[in-house]
Amino acid sequence: MLRFFLLLSLFIPSSVAATKVTPKAVPPKKWLTLNGKEPAVVARGGFSGLFPESSAPANDMAISTSSPGLTMLCNLQMTKDGVGLCLSDIRLDNATTISTLFPKAQKTYKVNGQDLKGWFVLDYDADTIFSNVSRMSSPLFFPSMLTTTTLSHVLYSCAVVQNIFSRPSIFDGQMPVSAVEDVLGTKPPKFWLSVQYDAFYMEHKLSAADYLRSLRFRGINVISSPEIGFLKSIGMDAGRAKTKLIFEFKDPEAIEPTTNKKYSELQQNLAAIKAFASGVLVPKDYIWPLDTAKYLKPATTFVADAHKAGLEVYASGFANDMRTSFNYSFDPSAEYLQFVDNGQFSVDGIITDFPPTASQAITCLSHQKDNLPKAGHALVITHNGASGDYPGCTDMAYEKAVNDGADVIDCSVQMSKDGIAFCHDSADLTASTTAMTTFMSRATSVPEIQPTNGIFSFDLTWAEIQSVKPQIENPFTATGFLRNPANKNGGKFTTLADFLEFSKAKAVTGVLINIENAAYLASKKGLGVVDAVKSALTNSTLDKQSTQKVLIQSDDSSVLSSFEAVPPYTRVLSIDKEIGDAPKPSLEEIKKHADAVNLKRTSLVTVSQSFATGKTNVVEEMHKSNISVYVSVLRNEYISIAFDYFSDPTVELATFIAGSGVDGVITEFPATATRYLRSPCSDLNKDQPYAILPAEAGALLAVADKEAQPPASAPNPPLDAKDVIDPPLPPVANMASSNGTGEGPPHTPPPSGTVATATNLSISLLAVMALGLLCTA
Repeated sequence: MLRFFLLLSLFIPSSVAATKVTPKAVPPKKWLTLNGKEPAVVARGGFSGLFPESSAPANDMAISTSSPGLTMLCNLQMTKDGVGLCLSDIRLDNATTISTLFPKAQKTYKVNGQDLKGWFVLDYDADTIFSNVSRMSSPLFFPSMLTTTTLSHVLYSCAVVQNIFSRPSIFDGQMPVSAVEDVLGTKPPKFWLSVQYDAFYMEHKLSAADYLRSLRFRGINVISSPEIGFLKSIGMDAGRAKTKLIFEFKDPEAIEPTTNKKYSELQQNLAAIKAFASGVLVPKDYIWPLDTAKYLKPATTFVADAHKAGLEVYASGFANDMRTSFNYSFDPSAEYLQFVDNGQFSVDGIITDFPPTASQAITCLSHQKDNLPKAGHALVITHNGASGDYPGCTDMAYEKAVNDGADVIDCSVQMSKDGIAFCHDSADLTASTTAMTTFMSRATSVPEIQPTNGIFSFDLTWAEIQSVKPQIENPFTATGFLRNPANKNGGKFTTLADFLEFSKAKAVTGVLINIENAAYLASKKGLGVVDAVKSALTNSTLDKQSTQKVLIQSDDSSVLSSFEAVPPYTRVLSIDKEIGDAPKPSLEEIKKHADAVNLKRTSLVTVSQSFATGKTNVVEEMHKSNISVYVSVLRNEYISIAFDYFSDPTVELATFIAGSGVDGVITEFPATATRYLRSPCSDLNKDQPYAILPAEAGALLAVADKEAQPPASAPNPPLDAKDVIDPPLPPVANMASSNGTGEGPPHTPPPSGTVATATNLSISLLAVMALGLLCTA
């Protein structure tokens, strides 16, 4: 059988791969596993989170990107003539192209008491499964910096496809089903054979036990099964071959076919399982159950009970692209750590579709302490605080951000109608507050700010804004992703002055003050947001010290220029458009106004249909002009992450920090970024047995047939110097004199940018009342 071979260098930049040649020994960690050793990473069907299960690329990729002790798991299925295949199910239709070849060949069988319909493996012999339709020689050239390999391309009558539809489909129909011997031929460090349906196969004159004896158990380190009778039948042979036997628990209410007992009953006597197995495999909710709202319940005693009985415990059901508990903040590494590094117990192994993520969680991210120094200079900068967990820019979002280790917390300054400067993501309150329920009639159109109607902060008084509740923003609501619903309205709005006092009290490394819509607010609303920010910073004394960084960010160069007289401040130009190049004239113009830029992710790595297609040189060009680069906005939800990053926010961080060399990441989940930067595996200059490597843009697409690849998209345009230049800021209009009714904010906002004093409010209210009486006279 022809195979596809993926080399390690295909997915690792050559300059990085060299860091793993001569690893130094590291002191062993103390684990709460049964034997005190590091938990095993078990790859279900290889890297099945990307490629069709147990296909050649899935197997090779799993080995090349995971920790050295990886275990490869193959789900055994058997053909009519007794050949063992690696497929997750006894039916071929969800994982292969069989239905297109034999459209009328569906059958119904009774499996474990239930009628199942489909194309069953045991109805076909090996020749039918592996026969090829046509053959052609096709050179497949990888990017020039990588190894060039020529592969023979065979079209098989029964090719494998991705059996989870949200995963990449561009590799479908290109690779054959793998026989057990094919997977063994990849020489994985360890090999695990899962035998799910021995009783069913025995009914049809096929024996998994006889098949294993024909292999003499060679190369098979672990065999698991949910059927006690099967494990007992191979016990002596497995013992002679030193093959570990694992009993698999299914759903607690399901029936074990040998004893006709529910798995929940068998769980009550783990000591009896020790008589024929050395370990157990359970779905992860046996250990950490979830409540109906998808929050973690207290851990069960299952691991402790099994360890007391002398049984290893392996947990299954892990995948980066499946929604789990809200406690994990969409970070798959956080879930792995919950099972291996919770301070109470550790499972002995993890069964996963994404073995690199499990590897990095166990080898690199476990046993971290909060006071560990960060590797590298990159700053962790928040986007509205920890807005992935709480409503953005609230006291709770900022508190969580500081606790999560953020270096710089941010405040996007908005203005109320009565001149109060406060922190909020947008001048439009509709998406991030409950204003729609109270102030729908106040919605207006402001095309200078956004194309849709909104309820704007500058049209409401500070008292009116405080009367509504903050609301967590859900950027992926259309796809069913909700953030932390238990705290969707948690926290309180924060004035700019309170934000600055909080940052000083917490001694954070720095603050980022984002200023937007300054020209509109000054000319149309009589609100001086720049003056309010300057005044608040002066009152907080942050303009007269150097211990805490102050970053002033704006998409308006004139706003940044107005802070030129305060040297300690770092001025950041926010560039909202996607760019592919930064020519010298644009760099020279940036240097007149800013010290750093905030760029979109796609200005650094271009993406098409969720695949990273290329890397720009923008960061290098900025650095040559001594301009720092921050990248935004990073989120944990896997649907916002390119397939090349393994649906893993940590790999995306590594790609931008270690791969592109950015000076900071702007994220809604600072805990994930801090955990990565505190890991020694984030430093690629260190010799170590495992490293968290950046993705190589374009490498994943190179594995697919050209016909299956997405069409090439046009390159991002270069940054034009004209895009950097903005007109001078207009003076703050005196709305009281220009408005016939006398309504509107005072000409100058309160000096501190905080709530006005009671005296000032009284005078303002009296003035409004007096003017109102004049108008009605």
